[in-house]
Amino acid sequence: MRIAIAGAGKVGRSIAAELSSAGYEIVLIDRDPKIQSLLIPGVQIVQADACEIESLSDLSLGECQVVVAATGDDKTNLVVSLLAKTEFGVPRVLARVNHPKNEWMFDESWGVDTAVSTPRMLAALVEEAVTVGDLVRLMTLRKGQADLVEFTLASDSKLAGQLVGSIHWPTDTSLVAILRDSRVITPRADDPLEAGDELLFIAVPDQENALLEVLRSN
Repeated sequence: MRIAIAGAGKVGRSIAAELSSAGYEIVLIDRDPKIQSLLIPGVQIVQADACEIESLSDLSLGECQVVVAATGDDKTNLVVSLLAKTEFGVPRVLARVNHPKNEWMFDESWGVDTAVSTPRMLAALVEEAVTVGDLVRLMTLRKGQADLVEFTLASDSKLAGQLVGSIHWPTDTSLVAILRDSRVITPRADDPLEAGDELLFIAVPDQENALLEVLRSN
């Protein structure tokens, strides 16, 4: 898979290094001449303006399966996203949101499939760390069509001891992982739940209340 990352700041460099180590073909783009001195194993580093169609065409952006707009400027990230989606037909575009007040703009009208807001993610992680008995939305997927949500089982939860397969989960919800101590468990029908388990679900937004009822009432 070929992935282009716009922005060679700390965020962009970190993403590039992680994805390259996982075996992906990475192109890191930045207009700052200083990036020519960067060396990230397995990463193609290119000095270019990611907001210019000609530069992106020279980089064969249309051959990328994913584009990540990771600069520190929201306007730049929006332009990169729009060009990637409308001019080059990139299947998946992810964009970094630097300022929460701009988050409303990062949607499909600007070519963004998934917006990543650091303040929102940190708030969700804090909420997840201190909240027991409530659903915590960690991430929005597929342009708002589904959410990654977390629920922590309380010590007195009636779900503790029940088998995953014995619980009637709502339509369009799926238990995708159980976090228990230092383990990540892929749930099977005969796996029992335990108090303190962190349950990760993929759920459509209109089923989240139904899911919460199941988690609280059983």
